[in-house]
Amino acid sequence: NTTLIPRPSASPDDPLNWSWMKKHAVLLALIPGCLLSDWTLTWGTTVFEMQAPEWGMTVEAVAQSVSPGIFMQGPGGLLAVPLSERYGRLPVLFYTQLLTLAATLGATLAPTYPVFTLFRALQGLFGAAPQVIGLSVVHDLFFFHERARKVNLWAASFLVGPYLGPLLSSLLVLRLGWRADFGVLVGLYALSVLVVALLGDETLFVRGPGAGGGEDGKGEGRGWLRKRVERLLGIEGWRKAAAGRPGLWEVFRHQCALLARPYVLLPTALFVMPITMWTIGVVSTISQFVLPPVAAGGYGFSLVGLAMLYWAPIVGTLAAEAWGHWFNDFLAKRHMARYGFECRLTAAYPAVVIGAAGLVLFGQTLEHQLSWAGLAVGWAMLCFCTLANMTAVSAYLLDCLPRHAALTGAWLNFGRVVGGFSVAYFQMPWVHRNGPALAFGCQAVVIVGASLLIMVTQAWGRKWRVK
Repeated sequence: NTTLIPRPSASPDDPLNWSWMKKHAVLLALIPGCLLSDWTLTWGTTVFEMQAPEWGMTVEAVAQSVSPGIFMQGPGGLLAVPLSERYGRLPVLFYTQLLTLAATLGATLAPTYPVFTLFRALQGLFGAAPQVIGLSVVHDLFFFHERARKVNLWAASFLVGPYLGPLLSSLLVLRLGWRADFGVLVGLYALSVLVVALLGDETLFVRGPGAGGGEDGKGEGRGWLRKRVERLLGIEGWRKAAAGRPGLWEVFRHQCALLARPYVLLPTALFVMPITMWTIGVVSTISQFVLPPVAAGGYGFSLVGLAMLYWAPIVGTLAAEAWGHWFNDFLAKRHMARYGFECRLTAAYPAVVIGAAGLVLFGQTLEHQLSWAGLAVGWAMLCFCTLANMTAVSAYLLDCLPRHAALTGAWLNFGRVVGGFSVAYFQMPWVHRNGPALAFGCQAVVIVGASLLIMVTQAWGRKWRVK
């Protein structure tokens, strides 16, 4: 028999008591927003060549429009957490998707490069929320023994987005032009808003007498539709906040205090950041490697060829999803009783080896202009590394701090996007100065070195947690 952790309450409004169908419908409402978070930013990486002549700029200069959006995902995630803890997950998810829809429309109609870049930054600011509150939704909906697989699914949804986006964008831009191409992205966000409105529900439920955070009972005389609209728009969350949920400043203060704990700081800011930095670096620069003609050192790919190349990271991410679906549970069942929550982090080691080998293969292929298959396989290996590590670290933090899932999720997201923001500025200059073999080889050394922090966390993590 499986022991249910945590113990569900007697309330039918407790998400742990919901049916399998309702739990997964609510989880499904989160997935489009997670997919579109990075999907939106990388969607534009395939249109630089069209934007450059329109605005009288070089392709490399136009490519920097991606960086502000990536950077703003960090503060966007940190701001979303206090709001979701005080007013609820559902209204934060709904309003951020609606605001990102408006920002995407603004980018589509932008007359100049600065205006376009401004709206791209707003896309990152508002679009980060699903990635951050997703860990909280998994915690709210599922029992301890179910969470690792759901975390794996949540992480896969926002890590496969950066590759699905440019794949579709590359195919559409051939026929539509870049503005109409962005118009399709507007439609995708409209669909996400609709899915949240139809399938989403509030999962924030604070247990215990006098908590003031649970959903109200069903016998208040309000109609089902009115109650649902009030949840969606945050009216019900506003009432709950007044009834005793923690204040915005209190949540933000706790959020900052968490990062001072070494078992949070080391796996997030110091391990996840370099792991994901190089993945974002490749996806934001791949077109500059393969689109130039062979005589110029590229591979002479067409836009269709570039689109097909994005299948490589998708395959790598899906392989990591299949791997993580059973390996994380295997580690927990076999080793958690003896080694504690730190056994989750063992999954990072094989992933780091695969990712480092993928970076070396990618760099050597570019250096010697070998077959494009080397780029595809190396990229897939790197993406396998990213998802496998994100799942391991996310599951570990959720086990350690189950009541602070949103807060730890924000730091995971922050570490990921800080690295992604910075790499766009030095990736191509580094490759031009030292050559791709040395540049990507050094990146492999960095992620292997970062894995030493996982060893440190495993060695002392339990003592830190007790202290």
